[in-house]
Amino acid sequence: MKNFLFTKNSDLLRQKVYEYWEVVKQWFVNTPERSLAQAYDAAKTIRNIEIEHFNNQIISAASVNETPNVMSYWQNVLSQNLTIIKLRLAEFQSSRALLEISNPVLLEKLQFIDEVIEKYQQQTLIISKVNQQSVSQPLKIDSEIYQNTSNVVNPAGNNQSIGFLPSSIGRTINRITTDFSPNAEADFIRNYHISQNRTRTSVRFLLLLIVIPLLTQRLSKEFLVSPIVERVRSQQLAAVFINSEMEEEAFKELKTFEEQLKFQTLLKKSPSLSPEEIESSVKEKAIEIAQEFRKKSKEAISNVFADLISLVAFAIVVANGKKEIAAIKSFIDDLIFGLSDSAKAFVIILFTDVFVGFHSPHGWEVILEGLAEHLGLAPNRSLIFLFIATFPVILDTVVKYWIFRYLSRLSPSALATYKEMNE
Repeated sequence: MKNFLFTKNSDLLRQKVYEYWEVVKQWFVNTPERSLAQAYDAAKTIRNIEIEHFNNQIISAASVNETPNVMSYWQNVLSQNLTIIKLRLAEFQSSRALLEISNPVLLEKLQFIDEVIEKYQQQTLIISKVNQQSVSQPLKIDSEIYQNTSNVVNPAGNNQSIGFLPSSIGRTINRITTDFSPNAEADFIRNYHISQNRTRTSVRFLLLLIVIPLLTQRLSKEFLVSPIVERVRSQQLAAVFINSEMEEEAFKELKTFEEQLKFQTLLKKSPSLSPEEIESSVKEKAIEIAQEFRKKSKEAISNVFADLISLVAFAIVVANGKKEIAAIKSFIDDLIFGLSDSAKAFVIILFTDVFVGFHSPHGWEVILEGLAEHLGLAPNRSLIFLFIATFPVILDTVVKYWIFRYLSRLSPSALATYKEMNE
């Protein structure tokens, strides 16, 4: 019966995985048409704005007489749609080359898109300037997403002082000068798109770092590791217990069952059983317990190999995502240093109290015992206590060094708030 249920569940899981794979495959096959359709819709939006609001001319202040606020709105709409066209055309070209798609019907849409964006080549070059660079240098959003944003995190680094004036006055003057710059609006739009793309890239890559190892561990264990372990253990007399902890647990459970059976017989809650009947019941229970712990042993062995495979998958994702890791670092820096001083102090206190605080040894003990059970290892109390006595202390020292070395320099007000909250 158990083999039948296991086979049925395996068939259902295979069917669901196959259906999911078909959906993903269909989505990937439709990527060129979908990307081109989105780029075409963005081009039509630009074309409709030209016809309805700019007398069939390009979207520019020279085409009509509009107020600065209205022109700023239309320039934002234009920039957003041009960005959509650029990204979707890049996606179309890469997927089309990969799938070797040839569809003459798509040429009309591509021609229409080229006619629309050709008029804005000069405008896109102007918007793509980076802090007074030449107009001939195109904007490279994909590479700038991953640049180090230390100047954003610590803007005082470039303006420590301006002559004999304090650095704060220098930063204020610099910010006012930047706001009155002719390229202020273009720089704002450019920085907005860079920040938006960096956030999307970071969130998507973080999800991949979580989902891919978990999915790899589950699928490899279900379809690869578990069948192999089951076949190997069935071909030889495999041990029921793989560690002494499981053996003691099984003996304790069997002894409890035997004592409970005798106790119920003495209280007349069950028919009187002869010693032979009691022995027979205990034997059946022993067989049941042996099957249960043999399954636990198989699961533990499968977990070891499945976890190794998931670690390999995690390493592959990290190795192929160096630019995304840089984007995540920049995103986390912006997120952390964008918090208020009280929020920074709260996060630091929460982290230290959970992992290195007074009650943290109990949490580490639960984590280590759960990890040992997952891998089928007998929890070694001496090693666990040794880990608890050393690792939180080392972690606490590292946190204190970071607070002394970096937090005092990057955010002195946050350090003062932290000391007040921690007292």
